[in-house]
Amino acid sequence: MTRIGVFDSGVGGLSVWREIVHQWPGVETIYFADQAHIPYGSRPAEEIRVFGREITRFLAARDCDAIVVACNAASAAALAVLRAEWPQLPFVGMEPAVKPAAELSRTRVAGVLATPATFQGALFATTVERFAAEVRIVQQVCPGLVERIEAGDTNSAETRALLGDFLAPSLRAGADTIVLACTHYPFVRSAIESLAGPGVTVIDPAPAIARQLGRVLPALGSSRIAPSTTPCREFVTSGDAAEFERVAALLLGFRVAASAVRWQANQLP
Repeated sequence: MTRIGVFDSGVGGLSVWREIVHQWPGVETIYFADQAHIPYGSRPAEEIRVFGREITRFLAARDCDAIVVACNAASAAALAVLRAEWPQLPFVGMEPAVKPAAELSRTRVAGVLATPATFQGALFATTVERFAAEVRIVQQVCPGLVERIEAGDTNSAETRALLGDFLAPSLRAGADTIVLACTHYPFVRSAIESLAGPGVTVIDPAPAIARQLGRVLPALGSSRIAPSTTPCREFVTSGDAAEFERVAALLLGFRVAASAVRWQANQLP
């Protein structure tokens, strides 16, 4: 059976994981949340690459057929390196969805919500240059938002107030599309949509990432029909397993079981 490894700095990548298992219900998955090092978005690129290499080694040792880097910061910092060092292993990473934003925008203004590491990476600049050269892109970092989502706080008054502040520059500029360029942010999509109003389209790249997985790994075609037994869905965290389970249940709407591993001198067991 096809097995997919998925990793993120925390629970955010579950927004991508749930789309993968929705589109490919027969696939086995191993999800790794590097909560010992969250957030990635404010870390130096070289440090993120160290984590990405070791997590890839960890997942490859568990016979994954492909790996999804379900983290915008890790994709910006490490995806090219991982592809070069594991050429036999298909990788799918996160690319800021500025292309569909540019295609959909009528006002020619799009807001992008992301972490500093995403904006500082060459991937973001290249994507904007290729697909959105004639669109004004309003870049907005969202300090503290990842931490709120990691705590399962997606719709409190405090979280909504933060989101209102983060959205304000894009809305003042006339943006009619908002790109969620961090995999944590789809878990506050409903709050963003209500604050932005009906005239603004909010773009979650997760469905496109799951479709791309099918293109790079054609064997997934046989996984569209779920087998009679439930595929193995494994969840691993470098943080607290009970806390991961609590927040994952809040975000996904059902319970999962997680195990914990510990980093030792930048290595995983």
